[in-house]
Amino acid sequence: MAPASALRDLTLCLGAVVAALGSLLFIAWKMYFRGTDTGTDWNGWWEQELQELRDRAPPGDAHRAGGPGTSPAPTPHPPVPLQLDWRQVLVLGLDGAGKSSVLHYICSQTARERIPPTHGFNSAQLYVEGLEMDLLEVGGSQNLRAYWPLYLSQAHVLVFVVDSVDRSRLLTARQELHALLAAEPQLPLVVLANKQDKSDALSMAELWEELALHTFKGQRELFLLPTSATWASLGTATSVLRVKDLLVTLLSQP
Repeated sequence: MAPASALRDLTLCLGAVVAALGSLLFIAWKMYFRGTDTGTDWNGWWEQELQELRDRAPPGDAHRAGGPGTSPAPTPHPPVPLQLDWRQVLVLGLDGAGKSSVLHYICSQTARERIPPTHGFNSAQLYVEGLEMDLLEVGGSQNLRAYWPLYLSQAHVLVFVVDSVDRSRLLTARQELHALLAAEPQLPLVVLANKQDKSDALSMAELWEELALHTFKGQRELFLLPTSATWASLGTATSVLRVKDLLVTLLSQP
């Protein structure tokens, strides 16, 4: 007597053969009864099978019934993006002036307790009114200021952020700013007198004199704006959103 395992294997083999023969007989039967007088061959039968699959497919799923000789349903092309004018805004200023906070609130008016300072480079993109605005911030520590002039040639506007409370370093801020403007005599300049929410902040008139901005009057487009780069100040006269509006206006000019 054959072992039980051998009988089981033989039974499985016979079942597979019967299943294969049944499939072939079924195909032959369908081909025969589809009518040989109509000239239907194997390719014609396959197309009819595919059509049945398409007819039974749920709406929107017709592209799933594919096979040899068929093409998938056309995939809709994504909308072609509008051509945007690229502009770069270079944001500079001494360390601690609030450059990172200015960038944050220009691009996203979400509340944050504290914006970490930039120790190297920071970049943000803003898409508004047909413009692709690239805001590039370079850190203001002494070792990074040497790199500032390298980025002037690509900039369309220079934003220089000043800490209105840091009286001890206003002379340094003025020297750095004047050195930059000497390298690019026609670059539009937006000076932000930041931290105006502080009680001991210098006024606009005082900062105008301390930074000697009168020496550039008539040479370039020049703006001095009071700002407070904080969440609480977004709805006030010192909101950085005014800076965003000014940049859009400047960069939209032909």
